[in-house]
Amino acid sequence: GIGGGVITDITGYTASVYMRGIRFGFVPTSILSLVDASIGGKNGVDLGDYKNMIGTIRQPSFILHDVSLLASLPDSEWVNGFAEVIKHACITDLAMFRQLESHTVADYKGSKKLLAELIRRNALIKTRVVQRDEFEKGDRRLLNFGHTLGHAVETQYELAHGEAVAIGMTAACHISEELSGFKQTERVTSLLGQYGLPTYADFNRKQVFDVMTMDKKRDKKAMNYVLLEKIGRATVQPIPLKKLEKIIQALD
Repeated sequence: GIGGGVITDITGYTASVYMRGIRFGFVPTSILSLVDASIGGKNGVDLGDYKNMIGTIRQPSFILHDVSLLASLPDSEWVNGFAEVIKHACITDLAMFRQLESHTVADYKGSKKLLAELIRRNALIKTRVVQRDEFEKGDRRLLNFGHTLGHAVETQYELAHGEAVAIGMTAACHISEELSGFKQTERVTSLLGQYGLPTYADFNRKQVFDVMTMDKKRDKKAMNYVLLEKIGRATVQPIPLKKLEKIIQALD
């Protein structure tokens, strides 16, 4: 599959079910697919309003990274991809967070060396998590930071994935303030803004919550929500659905 996250998902899913599974590989051509979507073996397609409801976990035979393929990307796709980079920094890498604070999208676009190192660092973060927890029973759940509300907003309002995840991360930071004592929300939202990502959307709270209740991270009457304790350290907390609904309704 040669392309971005949608292409790698469709390719991986089709190959993993055709003839009970055939070999496949990826040549990702966007920031988002280089650092996230092509890695980990999750191959999903949407079902109606629900994100990645049909899918498989099957690893590609190879993933070929070539940063020269990014030369034709529009600016919006550069911004979109940096949401996942910032996510990785928030959950596991304070040093990378600080590096991102000292640079801009233009810096990475202008330096192939700087960009290649950032992509390598992010690819290793996700690869190591997946190697420890391929089927998302433990640490891999942390990679869902920003995605619970983000996926719901994305399907309802036709936002780019990175934009929706940025809004989801902002919401998760506010929830983290209440439930895990997080005190660095402004620093996270400032970095998102620095990279051209949104931190707010005037969405229908009830409609989005209803979609969230179908999220795969739900466990009976609770949602396993990824929260931050501090930048570089994340945790998963089960939040009762009734409590989560009140929290979502109260979000600014």
